[in-house]
Amino acid sequence: MTQNLTETWTGLGEVTASSGVLVLGMGGGIDDWPRCGPPLSERARATAADGGGHLRDGLCEAVAVPACSDRPLAVRARTAPSVFDEEPVIEVLEVDLGMPWPAGRAPEGVRLGDLPVDRCGMVVGDAVALDAWTGIGAPSDNGLADLTYWGRHARAASARFGGEPVGPPYEGGPRGWLDLTVAEAERRAEALAEWTREECQGIGLVWSVEPHTDYYRAQRAGWDHPLEAGTIEVAGCRVLGIGWHPGDHAMRHRGEREAGQVYPVTLHPDADGGSVLRWTVPHREGDDEQEDRA
Repeated sequence: MTQNLTETWTGLGEVTASSGVLVLGMGGGIDDWPRCGPPLSERARATAADGGGHLRDGLCEAVAVPACSDRPLAVRARTAPSVFDEEPVIEVLEVDLGMPWPAGRAPEGVRLGDLPVDRCGMVVGDAVALDAWTGIGAPSDNGLADLTYWGRHARAASARFGGEPVGPPYEGGPRGWLDLTVAEAERRAEALAEWTREECQGIGLVWSVEPHTDYYRAQRAGWDHPLEAGTIEVAGCRVLGIGWHPGDHAMRHRGEREAGQVYPVTLHPDADGGSVLRWTVPHREGDDEQEDRA
């Protein structure tokens, strides 16, 4: 699959689902499922056994479906220009489930539910593997962290402390250091804080220590992808994380479910008789209804 955005479809990567159950879920709360009740894998297995469906508990939401367990599953997206900055954004997300379309089922889309666009990103991966997901606020799972800084005095801080451009490339983006020990990242952050207090009256520089969690590593894996998509290994499975530009999210998806900003997730047959999971995130109002009829 190509990552050339001039094509109709853009490849996002491949995932694996060794348990035979695939989840598309809100990335900000993947590790919150056990705090609400049974683990995500337990709920997802029961839902997938009935052909797939929507899961929701508090702020946690996902869709679970049966999927092939013994080969990679391709994920791709159809894009449209963002209403925020006209850069390409996802309007249809599609996952090859590696399963035949059920015999006797009409070749029409089956609606499983709907999902909001999580401002923290989305995750596609194996249900059991995601039980091991380390999320926002979790400690580093490998003892390492990244440190970044930015702001009005970033150039002066760079001259004093060094650091390289970090994150998605754009003018004025953060600088810093990757793969420090957590202790070293915190030590350097304190040095930045002290310098800012003494030299800049305590303003004009912001910094962040990011422990290496699955959530952060998935974000980092998408830095170089035009749709902020990247794969990582979680509990022996390949998991895909998908980011969302905050400006585009604010204009199209702000408020999420509470504001009625939810989008249909469906099962469809493909041209070869297989099954695909499809999430339609409309570029314009009414696009999801058109997609359901397609």
